[in-house]
Amino acid sequence: MDLTQYFVDFSLLGADWVLWLLVGLSIASVGVMIDRGLWFRQRDTDTDTFIKEMRSAVDRQELDHLQKKYGASPAVPIQVALRGLAEFEHGAEAVAESMHGERARWKKQAEKNLVVLGTLGNNVPFIGLFGTVLGIIKELHDLQGAGADAANVMGGLSSALVATAIGLLVAIPAVIAYNYFQRRLKVALGGADECAHAVLTAHHSRAHAQRAA
Repeated sequence: MDLTQYFVDFSLLGADWVLWLLVGLSIASVGVMIDRGLWFRQRDTDTDTFIKEMRSAVDRQELDHLQKKYGASPAVPIQVALRGLAEFEHGAEAVAESMHGERARWKKQAEKNLVVLGTLGNNVPFIGLFGTVLGIIKELHDLQGAGADAANVMGGLSSALVATAIGLLVAIPAVIAYNYFQRRLKVALGGADECAHAVLTAHHSRAHAQRAA
């Protein structure tokens, strides 16, 4: 068995199949971008305004009204805070643990399929380079029988380099989108932490006032 010849035969398939693979990966990348873009819409909020309303609701003991007003909100910070407020009567530890669990749940949802963008951004250029290598091998093999001249060599190399260019064209938007969504996630979770601390502060303040009364 001539293993080298098997690899040569595989190389002579050229870069066309690699280009089709890159097209498929590009479609997958765009699909993930659209999905995550829709998911991240309105996931952040004006935490200062919500915290003021939350503190006022705690002081007036109108947590049910706050739940009704913001219960359908898609904002991660608000949903984390509401989860803690739902456990307000069960102690500070229950409040903290419930918000911690809610934050983790939202983080898991936000990171869905982001690994696809990260993986494509890191690896698609190598797939394109692989296609270029296959294309060059095929062109050199074909030129052996056709008689090499400058025009044929340059034309073959130009065609082979297309795979590398397409690989970069797929990878660069994937990297940009990945970094953008990671930033959006960081901002949303930062707002969630801010609201969570405000809820705990409000709980401790009310508990202290009740003990002092």
